[in-house]
Amino acid sequence: MPVRFKRFLTSASLLLLLALLCGCISPVESFDTRKSRYGSASISSVQGGSTYFVSTNGNDHNPGSGSKPWRTVGYASKKLKPGDTLIIRAGKYILKRYWEDMITPQSGTPKKWITIKGEGERRPVLAGRNNLLSAIDLGASGYVQIENLEITSDCGTPFRNGVEVVGGDRTIKSVILKNLYIHHIDEMAVDIGDVERFIIERCRFEYCGFGAIGGPPGMRGGIRNLTVRDCRLSYSGHYYRGKKGPSPYERPDGIGIEVSAGPVEIESTIAEHNRGDGIDSKACSTRVQRCVIANNTCDGVKLWGGESRVDNTLIYGTGDGAGGSSPWAGLVIDTERGGRFEIVNVTISDNPQRKAYPLYVQYGQKKKINLVFKNNIVSGGYGPAYFGDSAELLCENCLFNRGKAGAQVHARGRDYSTRDISAGRLGKRNKCADPLFKSPAWGKRGDYHLRKESPAIDSGSGNGAHPLDLDGRRRPRGAAWDIGAYEY
Repeated sequence: MPVRFKRFLTSASLLLLLALLCGCISPVESFDTRKSRYGSASISSVQGGSTYFVSTNGNDHNPGSGSKPWRTVGYASKKLKPGDTLIIRAGKYILKRYWEDMITPQSGTPKKWITIKGEGERRPVLAGRNNLLSAIDLGASGYVQIENLEITSDCGTPFRNGVEVVGGDRTIKSVILKNLYIHHIDEMAVDIGDVERFIIERCRFEYCGFGAIGGPPGMRGGIRNLTVRDCRLSYSGHYYRGKKGPSPYERPDGIGIEVSAGPVEIESTIAEHNRGDGIDSKACSTRVQRCVIANNTCDGVKLWGGESRVDNTLIYGTGDGAGGSSPWAGLVIDTERGGRFEIVNVTISDNPQRKAYPLYVQYGQKKKINLVFKNNIVSGGYGPAYFGDSAELLCENCLFNRGKAGAQVHARGRDYSTRDISAGRLGKRNKCADPLFKSPAWGKRGDYHLRKESPAIDSGSGNGAHPLDLDGRRRPRGAAWDIGAYEY
């Protein structure tokens, strides 16, 4: 994450806070999804409340009705009471005055949420200028749903954040963001602090100078019960103050979660072409599932938390087309406090022009962790797949393809050659071969579905694996489960 966030905690205090969070803070209840695990979230039924309107041809002296709407979104948001809904009609709304123009509703209640949404298929545009802090500030709000809005700078003028969810001395409870398009702003699309129960769904965040989703370390547990689902998080750091960038911030991430109790769940999301990491989570528990993490400048997925899992996910293009020596990897697990990690049905593809490891686990770390590594493809790296000596590794049904002679894997204090892996010395049913992807790529979009001759087909195991692949198709479709993110 960028330097701005890291200065809040020393290394010692970071470790202490991580230990306290993971040992002492229990997860809170999540939203009622009312559907399957992958279905859309819903809020508790709203009781009572009125519906108000904002229009570019309205007037703030009006009552805010459908026939006599208000004019400014900031004014309208401050008139809402628990249970109310504000509908913003199509058009462009200029935001330039701090607080007056910003959407700043009061809190709803568990049974009377406040809803603010754009009307119809044409999203209203909230265009910021004058270096405004944000378009929406929920620092004093909870039980709020925001949906169907576009947020951007006004013709490239300085404008900082899309949505602020940082409560200062309080924890914000229950926020849903749906169908938002936030782009070409100078800092964060969504800036998060201490929040309980937060869903970001079907959103597109791109060309944000500081990153798509992240925030400073929380003071009261950080983020608890965060779900990011069906989102596209791209080109962080590739824009700043009306120009293509790069922005002046260090390593803008697609998702950058600081020290938090968690859990954090990232589902069916694309994080690509960010100048930092695709996903970097320091939460105590992180789940990444059915995601595409592609062509990010730095690490693909980086996990620091003690109980985390990645499954049915594709990670490729680390470096975003830049070669030479590199400290970055497609998958990184790096923790000083131990824990258990599971990596299942993940495809990691690298390019040997990047003189680096395709993945590394506990590089130089002495703290013991347990790592389950099953049904995965690791292909195309300059160096071997690297598992540090402190990683107690269970590796089964995996396919490694370094593409040259020598060590394919380093684990348990030694190197494993193709012959060692074929002989079962690394674990059961592992192999070394070209996975035969349809169209691998680096710095651009690739196709990592398997060709019909692939040795990954029918070579996996369903033990401990999720029954849906990255495309949402049921496994298995042949005699056995396939290795990697896609079922043939």
